[in-house]
Amino acid sequence: MNLNAIRKKEMRYGIGLEAGSTCRGINACLLRIKGAGPGLHIKLVRHQHFALTAGLRTRLMAARFDAREMGLLNCEVGEQLAEAACEMINLAKEESIEVDFVASDGHTLALSPPRGGSISVGVLQLGEPAMIAERVQLPVVSDFRARDLAAGGQGSPISAYADWLLFAKENRTVVCLHLGGTPRIVVVPPKIETVIAFDTGPGMLAIDGAVRLLTAGTHETDQDGASAGRGVVIDEFLEYLLDHPYLGRVPPKGAAREDFGADGYLRDALAARKGRSFEDLIATVTTAVAYSIIRAYNRFVKPQYEVARFVVSGGGVLNKTLMACLRNGLPDTVVRTSDEYGLPGPAHDVVGCTILANETICGTPTLIPGATGARRPALLGKITPN
Repeated sequence: MNLNAIRKKEMRYGIGLEAGSTCRGINACLLRIKGAGPGLHIKLVRHQHFALTAGLRTRLMAARFDAREMGLLNCEVGEQLAEAACEMINLAKEESIEVDFVASDGHTLALSPPRGGSISVGVLQLGEPAMIAERVQLPVVSDFRARDLAAGGQGSPISAYADWLLFAKENRTVVCLHLGGTPRIVVVPPKIETVIAFDTGPGMLAIDGAVRLLTAGTHETDQDGASAGRGVVIDEFLEYLLDHPYLGRVPPKGAAREDFGADGYLRDALAARKGRSFEDLIATVTTAVAYSIIRAYNRFVKPQYEVARFVVSGGGVLNKTLMACLRNGLPDTVVRTSDEYGLPGPAHDVVGCTILANETICGTPTLIPGATGARRPALLGKITPN
């Protein structure tokens, strides 16, 4: 089916794919979409998680890559995404659903936003869309960040438009917090022109990275935040973690992988405190994640907006210690999870990616200048035809 025919359909079905920065696996969704723009309606039909092999995870988390390895990873991640798309198409067939397109946010290997007046920018996303299009014989929409960078934006967060469609209300302002590898805040007021967004700082990439470093790779994550819950925060270490220059920058701002990845942000700091217990170190890194979010909210959002709800999504929702720290630090704010709104936390990003792809196919600009600092609205994403 050609793109014009897809645009004309009253109801469209899209498969969304994303391999997040924590490299735990691929999130996929099957989404029913009616319309485009402010009148859009969606229904999440299915959501699945597909684990990456341990070897591929290790390679994606490496500190350095040569050109050959990047080329290999681009196609290997593309094949993994294609396999997930095929599985979702099979699930769609069980529901007697014909899929119209695939959206892929891939895996962001590198993002270098403009900093300090520099015009030098860059982004590299793995997961070759041609591999997906060839396997599924459907158009694939991907690579959403590049156009934002080209328009002078930070390349992140690109989800603001989707969050506005999902959570905007006529009479109140909602804050969407995505607790992923790099957390982001999207302020969703009634009018799209007043949306702001920014990456807050360290997130699950830092917590998971600390676990891997301290266990020599034998453990990947602090399950449910249990280790952090047993630890005691090390005050001087917390102060060090919160002294990162990124945290003081004024939005719009997007964080690069090297800002808060384990190698640059934590390796030396953890090695210098090897006499402290695992639990205390993880408790301190977890607290730093929560405090950086709370401070950013209090400084950049609270003075400008009267917020009715704080909606949290992403893999970090499962970290009970992190969520408790956030709630304690936001005592006057109603904190809810996206699950309470019918959107499972791990599905938030991939649903947003699918919404962006639908708008790209329909010709709707989804770049919000207030969210990324871009010069003007624009279409996001590239289309790889089937």
